[in-house]
Amino acid sequence: MLSETSTATVKATLPAVGAAIGDIADLFYRKLFDAHPELLRDLFNRGNQASGAQRQALAGSIAAFATHLVEHPDTRPDVMLSRIANKHASLGITAPQYEIVHTHLFAAIAEVLGDAVTPEVAAAWDEVYWLMANALIALEERLYAQRGVAAGDVWHEWTVVSRAEDTEDVATFRITPADGTPAPAFRPGQYVSVQVELADGAHQIRQYSLTGAPGAELRSFSVKRVRDEGSPEGEVSRHLHTRLREGDRLRVSVPYGDLVLEDTGAPLLLASAGIGCTPILAMLEQLVAEEHRSPVTVVHGDRSPAGHALRAGHLALAGKLPDATAHFWYEHPEPGQPAQRSGLVDLSDVPLAPGTHAYLCGPLPFMRAVRGQLLAKGVAASDIHYEVFGPDLWLAQG
Repeated sequence: MLSETSTATVKATLPAVGAAIGDIADLFYRKLFDAHPELLRDLFNRGNQASGAQRQALAGSIAAFATHLVEHPDTRPDVMLSRIANKHASLGITAPQYEIVHTHLFAAIAEVLGDAVTPEVAAAWDEVYWLMANALIALEERLYAQRGVAAGDVWHEWTVVSRAEDTEDVATFRITPADGTPAPAFRPGQYVSVQVELADGAHQIRQYSLTGAPGAELRSFSVKRVRDEGSPEGEVSRHLHTRLREGDRLRVSVPYGDLVLEDTGAPLLLASAGIGCTPILAMLEQLVAEEHRSPVTVVHGDRSPAGHALRAGHLALAGKLPDATAHFWYEHPEPGQPAQRSGLVDLSDVPLAPGTHAYLCGPLPFMRAVRGQLLAKGVAASDIHYEVFGPDLWLAQG
């Protein structure tokens, strides 16, 4: 993929670029938003920008892609690219936007690295960028075509049919297309982007997993409220919790997402923590509808039973499968909770059938811990799949 000359240059300069990639990403976003403030207002997540999460994710993805090109020249990191492409498609990203990113990213590289950016170094890293960008553009065009939409044309008006308060901090919204057409099909584990207009005129976007059965007439998604009132991280969840009511209109994208349940008949482990249970419930809905008969182990960790969103549905769906067990851990359990199910998720006494395929969703520390436990139990790394809500910091943190 990468030319021989560029491979040698990238390999030689990767340590220096990798050491400075955080500064490069920080300067890139400052340059980008100075030139295009509308992107921060109406496309990029202001919460992730404020927390630095998006900068970390960008740095991690570039470093991971370049490292892969050097160490595995005959392959491509398709899992990483697919995850990014699905996120981009749900936002309506199009090919011309990669030119804008290129302009400001390479200006940041030149400014941070200075004289180290010789013409040869610039040409090599330009090749890296366009290999990654063109791969993403091709994947995104394919995703748009699969949905039968023009590139970037993913937004539609929906009407809120109902809302329910699942916990003190989680509300579930059921929606239907405002024009009366059937809801687009989705696969369990996929999400939609939701765009809202905030008080300052910004049109901010967040992604939420679809929670209902794929064949249902309505679509549903659950929103956990972020209660840091002074932070942009919670501005969309606060808006939805305080303002969105039955009969209101909402801009919602067609569904995307690469963490989808592949029911091959293998035993399954579906593990979640916190609001990460939402894609897992859609997966359970599918398994029930298809009368899945292989063993299913359902695992969830939460602060308390009262804070466990959609807990009743979680239990009920597991109970409908002929060979399923549910194990819930709570940091603050109710009286009578078994001692071995108090605290953090611990799979040491949870039996797993040979050949288990695992699907994980929740905070990054939870998924790292569970993945490590699964590997120790003999689950193949290739059979462990995960979904990160927000920027994928797994790459950034190594």
